[in-house]
Amino acid sequence: MPESRGREGARKRAQRTSQTEPRTQSLPSNPSWFVPVMCALMIIGVLWVAVFYITGGLWPIESIRYWNLGIGMGLIMIGFGMATQWR
Repeated sequence: MPESRGREGARKRAQRTSQTEPRTQSLPSNPSWFVPVMCALMIIGVLWVAVFYITGGLWPIESIRYWNLGIGMGLIMIGFGMATQWR
């Protein structure tokens, strides 16, 4: 039974790719301060929201009321945003 032409071309392509050296991209690593800042932002954000709820809105900043939740969630989101860039 005759073989199709596609197989011969596939074999040649496989041989070419196996003979070339694999290319690895070297991504630059993050600076040493990156992970501590990322973790600190997330922890401070969680503590900010927890303190707001535990104190009934008296702390951390009483005058801005429910914007305290926005500040806490913003800190958490910045920390998670940094986590997506972590190498």
